[in-house]
Amino acid sequence: MQYEVVIGLEVHVQLKTKTKAFCGCSTEFGKEPNSQACPVCLGFPGSLPVLNKVALDYALRVALALNCQVQECAKFDRKNYFYPDLPKNYQISQYDLPLSRNGFLDIYIEGKARHIDIRRVHLEEDAGKLIHRDEASLVDFNRTGIPLLEIVSEPQLNSSQEAYEYLTTLKNIIEYLDVSDCDMEKGSLRCDANISLKKKGAQELGIKTELKNMNSFKAVKDALEFEIERQTELLGAGEPIIQETRLWDEKEARTVSMRTKEEAQDYRYFPEPDLTPFIISQDKIEEIKKAIPELPREKMLRFMRDYGLSEYDAKILSSSKKYAEYAEECMKASNNKNKKSIANWLIGPLASAASGHHCAVPDLKILPSELVKLVEMVDLEVVSNLAGKTVVLTEMINTGKDPETIIKEKNLIQISDTSALDNIVDEVIKENAKSVNNYKTGRGNALMFLVGQVMKKSQGKANPKVVQEILKRRLTDA
Repeated sequence: MQYEVVIGLEVHVQLKTKTKAFCGCSTEFGKEPNSQACPVCLGFPGSLPVLNKVALDYALRVALALNCQVQECAKFDRKNYFYPDLPKNYQISQYDLPLSRNGFLDIYIEGKARHIDIRRVHLEEDAGKLIHRDEASLVDFNRTGIPLLEIVSEPQLNSSQEAYEYLTTLKNIIEYLDVSDCDMEKGSLRCDANISLKKKGAQELGIKTELKNMNSFKAVKDALEFEIERQTELLGAGEPIIQETRLWDEKEARTVSMRTKEEAQDYRYFPEPDLTPFIISQDKIEEIKKAIPELPREKMLRFMRDYGLSEYDAKILSSSKKYAEYAEECMKASNNKNKKSIANWLIGPLASAASGHHCAVPDLKILPSELVKLVEMVDLEVVSNLAGKTVVLTEMINTGKDPETIIKEKNLIQISDTSALDNIVDEVIKENAKSVNNYKTGRGNALMFLVGQVMKKSQGKANPKVVQEILKRRLTDA
């Protein structure tokens, strides 16, 4: 490809404060439309905004976690534009003196680190929500005024995959900081992407297009890939790229033009007269730093160091805060020998069960100590791996019973005594002469078929390793 892709991302994150950014209205999701609005968030004459202290603390927490330089003096501005979901006809935002600047976020592509600079992290208020019907558009102002964090990257991402990794990494950090639920379906996390193409080696950036209306990270990736193809075709045909905002149509899997792109001067920014500039002291910064927990990358590296896990396992287990906390409880409850087994169960059977129940692994309500007992019993061959995964684990989730009780009630104790298995193996050899002959003539798959028949006759209780050993010995001696 003769062009280089240049992508910058603007991520908006709703902070999970109990009240809005500049008034006392509730931020609870899903309430009756327009039931959580007041003169302040609706911009009635004479109403005055008051900054939410918790929102400021949360914003500082994110800024510091993203290695930003917090401004000693910051102020709010009015961003003027006219749209039905903006009752004041302006948004309280930040322009020339934002909360913080010059941060960075490291992402990892195929094990290699990429350093992505963050231009700014600033605090603003959200707009309302338009609900489109066949013959009308309705406005719900409940969302108006909810504290919103805008995180702007520099245009340093060079592929849709890098954009995806950036968003995933950023989302994990914000969830660890416990300042937002990052639920894209509720609109708690939204992303706009600016993308342009330039000739390889050129210094000057191409004309950019802004992409909106993407409700998942996959949608962001797909929209960027479509736009790369669209712009490549236009440039290849000698046609100009128009600076505009385009919407992602998920059903059609394409972007469509929405409007020509506004510039900063179009918003006629000016200082918010009802909110004075504010000073952020070094003491406040140090206080917020102490509240920042261990972040995903740090936790992943510690899991590798303390529990001997592979990078792959540690990365999955640290991918969400709840998952990581549950995994750590399991690791602490287990002996030093079976950390890898615990990780395998968390990433495999438990993750699969959680997916089937449409919940997270910790929400399966299995105590870490009970999971460890089950894993230890499988490792000690008290119960077969298959029975442990398909029967015992399912019963633990459905009934809340401990693994020992389930194994006893269902008579699942694995048979490893060779004398107890001899008769079953003899029957299988007599009943499957063709498979026996296939094995003797070098067809290795026949052995696994015979093992399966023994397992079937033993109702899954036979130890498959012992069965294999017996069959090999019998068939070699015969």
